[in-house]
Order: sequence, then structure tokens, then C-alpha cells
Amino acid sequence: MPKKVTVLIADDQTLFREGIRDLLEDERSIQVVGEAANGHETVRLAKKLKPDVILMDIRLPQLDGISATRLVRKECPKTNVLILSSYEDEAHVMEAIQAGANGYLSKMLPATELVAALKTFANEGVLIPQPVMSKLIQGLRQISPSRAEASLVSLTKTEIRALALLGRGSSNKEIAKEVKASVKTVKNHLNSIFQKLGVSNRTEAVVKGIEMGLISPAE
Repeated sequence: MPKKVTVLIADDQTLFREGIRDLLEDERSIQVVGEAANGHETVRLAKKLKPDVILMDIRLPQLDGISATRLVRKECPKTNVLILSSYEDEAHVMEAIQAGANGYLSKMLPATELVAALKTFANEGVLIPQPVMSKLIQGLRQISPSRAEASLVSLTKTEIRALALLGRGSSNKEIAKEVKASVKTVKNHLNSIFQKLGVSNRTEAVVKGIEMGLISPAE
């Protein structure tokens, strides 16, 4: 049997947590291991349970979701944080990604789309739908690219192409098809990109690539 994706749900609304839990309990590949009603409880349970994914609301009492995300990523680097929020403006999206979140979804998603998105997130480690990516790009346009820093990063043409495809939300398989390489080779390219950019995941790589002017927000 394949390993189940373990999930911690962090939201201050009991009915919402219970609804998400009931929805995910029908999925054989997903296991809800805990629920948290505030930011401090989220960090505590993350350290105790080591879930694969935290579904994190931004608006949490005692410690907000952004601050909780920052602490979780520091204390539990193998745990991926997927923001699930009603806030979709560029300020919140930028702040969440900069705090270390690997993905950002709207609470307005239909239930079936949420489950599919969570499975994609668990497999790829990143999930930023195009509408949210547009908000992220708007925020990044406020930041001046560091060309001097970019000149010190020696990405190959293939790596830059792969990075641009990451920005479009492409999976490893889709990138492999575009660059005419095996999925294993693409993984090697991505590891090389992460090392050269000094990042730890796909989302951070795209953000850093745009900030440094290595890829265009329009790509």
C-alpha cells in the first residue's frame, strides 16, 4: 500500500475544520492526523505529528497563519504548508509565500477541486493556481530585480527554461516533455536550480527567479 499523505487542518472555525476532515476522510490516499484552532496549537501539533501537509488559514487567533507558517517551516522543514484562505489579494499572497508557504488556495473552491488540488500539492510540493500566481506577480513587480545578484547565478539555458515552466505551474512530467528530457533528469535540473538560488522548494525558486530577473513574470 502506498504511504498516505498526512494532513493537519488549521482553522479557527470548528464547522469548517469538521467539513474538511469529513471530506478528506473519504480519500484512501489522505489521512487527517490532527486539527488546530489557533496558530500556537498549529505549531505545537506540527512539531509533534510531523504531517506531510498543513492546510493553513491566514486568520488564526493567538498567532496568525503567516507567523505560524514561518515557525513551522523553520521547525519542520519537511512539512509543506498549503494556505487555504478567503484572502486573495497580492499582499496576503506575497506575505504567505515569503513566510515559506508552498501553495495558496481559495476557500471558495468546490469540494472536489479542493481534494484534487491537495493531491497535486502532495505530489508536486507546490500549488499556486493561475489567478493567485497573477496576484503574486503583481506583488513581485513592486520589487526591483537584483541584476547584480542574478549575474552571480550561473543557471544553464535548460535550467532557466525549467524555471520558467515552474512559474507556469508545470509538473515534472510536463517540464520533461518541454525540454525533451527524462523526469529523472528534470529532477536533477531542479535540484541544481534550488542549490544555485539558495532555495528549498519550487515556489521559492520561482519567486527568487522573478526577483532576480532570471525569468520574466510574463513567462
